[in-house]
Amino acid sequence: MSRISSSFAALAAQHKTGLVTFITAGDPSPDLTVPLMHALVAGGADVLELGVPFSDPMAEGPVIQRACERALKFNVGLGDVFGYVREFRKTDQDTPVVLMGYANPVERIGPDAFIARAVEAGVDGAIIVDYPPEECEQFAGAMRAAGLDLIFLLAPTSTPERIAQVARFGSGFSYYVSLKGVTGAGNIDTADVARRLTAIREHVKLPVGVGFGIRDAATARAVAQVADAVVIGSRIIEEIENTPPELVVAAVQSFVAGIRDALDGK
Repeated sequence: MSRISSSFAALAAQHKTGLVTFITAGDPSPDLTVPLMHALVAGGADVLELGVPFSDPMAEGPVIQRACERALKFNVGLGDVFGYVREFRKTDQDTPVVLMGYANPVERIGPDAFIARAVEAGVDGAIIVDYPPEECEQFAGAMRAAGLDLIFLLAPTSTPERIAQVARFGSGFSYYVSLKGVTGAGNIDTADVARRLTAIREHVKLPVGVGFGIRDAATARAVAQVADAVVIGSRIIEEIENTPPELVVAAVQSFVAGIRDALDGK
């Protein structure tokens, strides 16, 4: 059982909703990435998504695009991201880490090399936004054989056929994009999310995390009534970009702790 699967099993046993948090590697600076990862865990995150900086992050809104731009100014690439995870693993062997990004960096080093380096660094899975499940059978199988999870996005526009493909090739958890748009945009209709998740669960037996548009404790609490996990990214990035560097680690931990308390009903 992967670290991701084990974490979700433990959450289910405790009747808790998971908290999945996203930051972009190298933002606001390379030396703060690992401290921020630890701060997310200290605040109550169950799974970390670590964004791989990319010049054309098509699914991202302006907030995460700016984070990618800041990281790219430091020339942070996939090799650096593996290094951050390796450093994180020196003191945290338990928290799952998922790399989130796009196909170009993976294709540049090759899927086999990506998998090998991910395993060596201590990565647990990946979300490759522009790898559709119908083209991923071989890659998904190689990931699974290496003990890694390949996580797919589902959206309000996903067809039953696409949902079935995700059920076939995905592992770890599935990520439901609650909005028709980019990260950080719009307001979530939780009743619609509930309806969509019911349809998804007819095919997908994995835990389902819901993201895009969760910005505060109230929304997180509402989504937690129907989802196995809530995913927060843009709002954390805003905390990072609006806080002085010397205060950013504490600010992120405090923000995440507030979301964790909301999910736990405190």
